[in-house]
Amino acid sequence: MEYGLIGQKLGHSFSPAIHRKLGGYPYQLRELEPEELGPFLEAGEFRGLNVTIPYKTAVIPYCRELTGPAKKTGSVNTLLRRPDGSLLGHNTDYEGFSYMVRSAEGLCGTPVIPDSKVLVLGTGGASLTVRAALRDLGAGELVSISRSGEDNYENLDRHADAQVIVNATPVGMYPNTGVSPVKLEGFPQLRAVFDLIYNPSKTQLLLDAERLGAVWANGLSMLAAQAKGAAELFLGKRIPDERVEEICREIERDTKNLILVGMPGCGKTTVGNILARRLGRELADTDALVEERAGCSIPDLFAQQGEETFRQLEHQALCQVSKQSGLVISTGGGILTRPENLDPLRQNSVVIYLERDLNQLPTAGRPISQGRDIRQLFAERHAGYCRASDLRVQNTTPEEAAEEIIRRCAP
Repeated sequence: MEYGLIGQKLGHSFSPAIHRKLGGYPYQLRELEPEELGPFLEAGEFRGLNVTIPYKTAVIPYCRELTGPAKKTGSVNTLLRRPDGSLLGHNTDYEGFSYMVRSAEGLCGTPVIPDSKVLVLGTGGASLTVRAALRDLGAGELVSISRSGEDNYENLDRHADAQVIVNATPVGMYPNTGVSPVKLEGFPQLRAVFDLIYNPSKTQLLLDAERLGAVWANGLSMLAAQAKGAAELFLGKRIPDERVEEICREIERDTKNLILVGMPGCGKTTVGNILARRLGRELADTDALVEERAGCSIPDLFAQQGEETFRQLEHQALCQVSKQSGLVISTGGGILTRPENLDPLRQNSVVIYLERDLNQLPTAGRPISQGRDIRQLFAERHAGYCRASDLRVQNTTPEEAAEEIIRRCAP
């Protein structure tokens, strides 16, 4: 192992792809249990490492020297094996988090940190770095929230005047998506939310922030910026800052799902199959997953157990596939009739509203379409499709629709 990442659970990591883009060197993931950490570090069979949860402070005793940022934060996320075999501990998370905040402020056009009261969720190594960076960015009052202690999740009402929240915990991270460490409605002065998690693209915390109109950012830009700092240390040369934004765009393009929504019969499965084949991705069809779970066809499911059972199974299928990355997902026409489906749709995907002339929509084998006037059904659903989607594509022919989606989403 020449370069790599150590941590306890690493299945979600985008780091190998990012380091390949930065330096082209082999970069491996190595999961370690706490009792394995010391022997691994002392064996010395690596040139450089990144360090993640839960070892950012645990590696410090093994370092002969700490750089200024590592001393300042009390946390190490990068290790370099020096010629004499000793370890140098550095912290590139500091510059990564600062980059993340500056990028979000640049997009909204105004600083959000200076003089703000900031809640930092978590008290681990990542939290130490975040607090140091926030102080240098001009934050006002800083409050760390832990599971126990004076400031905890049971007395958050004491800090209802917080203006910025930073999540430095793993709550909401893949595969345990759909949960949030706090309810944002309790913070009426909230104006920005930052989540160090990058998978999914929008945690439940960020989905809630977006809904409230707050400035928000996930941890992908932080990950790419800190990786650039580590790669510069590994390679001993500067890497242009522009590479961070380029890599973020490339990672999002490659990992976000493409989810097709639209009226029954608009061609979602057909277009989805073309997209999957052209892009080398797997196709997931929520209707097919429902039939697999139910053990019967959808018309038979409606006839035997009713629409409510179908909708419950559909929600389960959507939650199962939408938390994954890099899929093409075809959904049923009524997926947006249930509000609880909106967040799973948007957590890790580009949502595409596939439109088709109503006169060309087939109804055979479609229980809802057969029992309703198609124009009335369209009138009820069209606004929901529009609100949920990131782009709308006309399905004149499946091949043309797929080509437009690829041009706009995955060039």
